[in-house]
Amino acid sequence: MASVFLYHVVGDLTVGKPEMVEFLETETVESAICAIGESTEGGIPVWKRRSSQHVGVFENGEMRQQRFVGILNSLDIVAFLARSECLEDQDKAMKTPVSEVVVPNNTLLRQVDPGTRLIDALEMMKQGVKRLLVAKSVVWKGMSKRFSILYNGKWLKNIDTATGSCNNLSANTNRPSSSSTPVRDKFCCLSREDVIRFLIGCLGALAPLPLSSISSLGVINPNYYSIEASLPAIEAIQKLPKDPSAVAVVERMPDGQYKIIGDISATKLWKCDYLAAAWALANLSAGQFVMGVEDNVSSRSLPDFDVNSTVGGDSKLGNGGGGSARLKKFSSRSIGFFSNNTSPGFGVSRSIYRGRSAPLTCKVTSSLAAVMAQMLSHRATHVWVIEDESDDVLVGVLGYADILVAVTKLPAAPIPSNRSSEAFGSEIQT
Repeated sequence: MASVFLYHVVGDLTVGKPEMVEFLETETVESAICAIGESTEGGIPVWKRRSSQHVGVFENGEMRQQRFVGILNSLDIVAFLARSECLEDQDKAMKTPVSEVVVPNNTLLRQVDPGTRLIDALEMMKQGVKRLLVAKSVVWKGMSKRFSILYNGKWLKNIDTATGSCNNLSANTNRPSSSSTPVRDKFCCLSREDVIRFLIGCLGALAPLPLSSISSLGVINPNYYSIEASLPAIEAIQKLPKDPSAVAVVERMPDGQYKIIGDISATKLWKCDYLAAAWALANLSAGQFVMGVEDNVSSRSLPDFDVNSTVGGDSKLGNGGGGSARLKKFSSRSIGFFSNNTSPGFGVSRSIYRGRSAPLTCKVTSSLAAVMAQMLSHRATHVWVIEDESDDVLVGVLGYADILVAVTKLPAAPIPSNRSSEAFGSEIQT
């Protein structure tokens, strides 16, 4: 295992991270849309409000964990707004508290001590944790075994001997201990994107894994969710996976294989026009949703719909400003999928024009380092894996959890070394 996982602790990743501001379940969908636009991984943690009897009282980790509700992402909101009752009264839908939208799952976040080893944090994330809540402190001392660790840009000398653990994992005497002075219960929130961004700066320490192909590492996930382009887009949310929160839109080829043409995911909808996307999800086919409808659907079949852009003047809720509702003709560009003034029809010239609707893909021969860089540059939670760029035949998906599994894999030992060891062991036994 790479020494970077043992030498570093979670506190090393909190440098420069802003203080977390709790987003309460009583907030509205409007507020959630604004918050998601500035979040990582296209989602925000949702919390219950502290009870009045606990105000001013020190809140321990267990109490704080119980207040965590779940993570709300952009696809959850679009799926909610696509309900018939929400399309009929958009103003009421936007004022709905997020407690009615978020899927409760308080296992997605875990509070950890700043002295938690990075390898322990990665194990938690590999098991499904998406956020780590880390206390921001003014004084911190830590060590792991007999070496120093890097924290706040300074090398700290070992003073004491670690005797135990002060995080939420089971006791382990090899884990660093820490003593910290909390600053009014201030915390920062680390996402898996933060961890991957940190690791990509340590690729040399992970050698030879970063240069290995994802297929040779065996981390391609073949159990992806997909929907055929001809089916209604609304069917995609009926079988929505939890991680990554994405459904591939595919076309069946003559040989029975499936070609990916786009995806419906929280990443794609992260900074879209939510009302337009909700209407499209409810009324268009999956192929039309991801590829555009201007050239193959008559404008008479696309209704005018109200867009109210009064939420802080934020264009993510509707194009236009002025704070007044106005009638607007639907187009796939209004969802935010297209980045210029020309767009192809569904099934026409897709190989020529590949705008924002194009799925993020990599080949089975792509290196792990290349995929990590690709995900970070696009701020995507997943990459679809194809056989070859010429045909886009889909073979699987690679998400954050798969990346973390890959970087913590033990590199295969050279065969001659293994044989020598076995021979040496045989000589000892004889």
